[in-house]
Amino acid sequence: MRDTDRSRRRVLAGLGLAGLAAGVGCEPREPAASREVRTWDYTADVVIAGSGAAATSAAIEARAAGAEVLVLERLPKLGGSSAMSGGVCYLGGGTPLQKALGFEDSVEAMHDFIVAAGSLHPRLDKIALYCEGSLEHFDWMVAHGVRYGTKFSVEKELPYDDASLYYSGCELAYPWRDIARPAPRGHVPAVMGHTGGRAMMEALLGAAQAAGATMMTGVSCERLVRESDGRVTGVQFTENGATRSARARRGVVLACGGFIHNRDMVRRYAPELYECSTPWANAGDLGIGIQMGMGAGAAAVRMNQGFAILPVYPPERVVKGIVVDARAQRFIAEDSYYACIGHETAFARHGRAFLVTDADCSYDPGDFRMPLLAEAASIEELEGKGGFVAGTLAHTVASYNAAARRGEDPLLQKHPKFLAPLAKAPFRLYDLDVRRAFCCSHTFGGLETTVDGEVLDAFGGVMPGLYAAGRTTAGLPTAPYIASGISVGDCTFFGRRAGRHAAGGKA
Repeated sequence: MRDTDRSRRRVLAGLGLAGLAAGVGCEPREPAASREVRTWDYTADVVIAGSGAAATSAAIEARAAGAEVLVLERLPKLGGSSAMSGGVCYLGGGTPLQKALGFEDSVEAMHDFIVAAGSLHPRLDKIALYCEGSLEHFDWMVAHGVRYGTKFSVEKELPYDDASLYYSGCELAYPWRDIARPAPRGHVPAVMGHTGGRAMMEALLGAAQAAGATMMTGVSCERLVRESDGRVTGVQFTENGATRSARARRGVVLACGGFIHNRDMVRRYAPELYECSTPWANAGDLGIGIQMGMGAGAAAVRMNQGFAILPVYPPERVVKGIVVDARAQRFIAEDSYYACIGHETAFARHGRAFLVTDADCSYDPGDFRMPLLAEAASIEELEGKGGFVAGTLAHTVASYNAAARRGEDPLLQKHPKFLAPLAKAPFRLYDLDVRRAFCCSHTFGGLETTVDGEVLDAFGGVMPGLYAAGRTTAGLPTAPYIASGISVGDCTFFGRRAGRHAAGGKA
């Protein structure tokens, strides 16, 4: 067993996750036949697995459509991974907040950025619908208690103060700034200290409960229940060690997160993410919803994708350093969104990269994120201490410095704001290896769905009675992850549609 495996096991045990993950496995879960269910312990129009942003938004909309709703949450506390997040929702097209702060945006610019900056062959129907509905979705969030303040943050990182709008991704980085007109689209609840996710979920959960949704905690969904004609009509779950059955008159919505804490699933489907040091999600992200869907015949797509975040900033001054690979070559502009830096490192550089800084752009002493490998009085000495081939790092730095003095970066087009020659000793080399640096990972692969949340089978057909949303699905977020808030935006927007459609209302 490798040291990284041991350390992960210790972390999981310390967080109490090992017991939650025990026995989950990574195989699809066969549904139960309805004839096997002797008694329906609970009945509702719509049964929802999970309680994060997708599940809660589905519950709100299902109740608005007149459906009786039952929410089943594995953990003792509601909120899912969304409550752990920054609460950023990626919205644009000219939201009231954007306009109040003097920023122009358009649906077309937002659409073009998401399409161009994400992965190949994106779901254009979902992207178009999301961008076109962004203004209405902002109003919906506000109407359900999410509070935004009229304050803009100039920082690259999630605001630590109560600012509610910022550039949350790589909108200002090359080449995206030239492909689509940049605009700040990261909408954050107006709270202090990176607690926007908690504030957002408190508002949405309060709205769902006020609307009359019934919510149960400490119950673990295990299998779908299916009729002989293939229609999904319920869920089997465990409650205090006993198996219970919940009947869904109209539909079941699977919205119980991704699978980053199911290490067997991650190793099987997303090996690059498995190598990352810090699985980042709620403890219930075990892939059970995906397994339940797959066991019933659902298609699972983009299972290898997710984010691998290397938070090289803040502070912003560090962006003036350069990121290099094992050959001492720069491969990405350092002002790129840190999930893009993590993606290029994890997926294209075998997880290995380094950050080179000088005295003016180094981390503060004691910063835990990126281990300090070496410090030297010259680049040549740093090169030797770092184990690079003689002359390679010196050549890279000399070339970069010459262009930076002219205010240029012809190789990678880093923004002039972050261009400065590395000239002041001591020079430092930091380790960006995803196994040793603070590298957060989360999964994006999951069940394939229509724009209304209907789950599709392996042949592209709709599976009657089964819906899914959030990270249980392969939605808007892809690898590379281009901006904070696209996942929460996807969860809330398409969670709403799944809930309304499952209830039989118009999405």
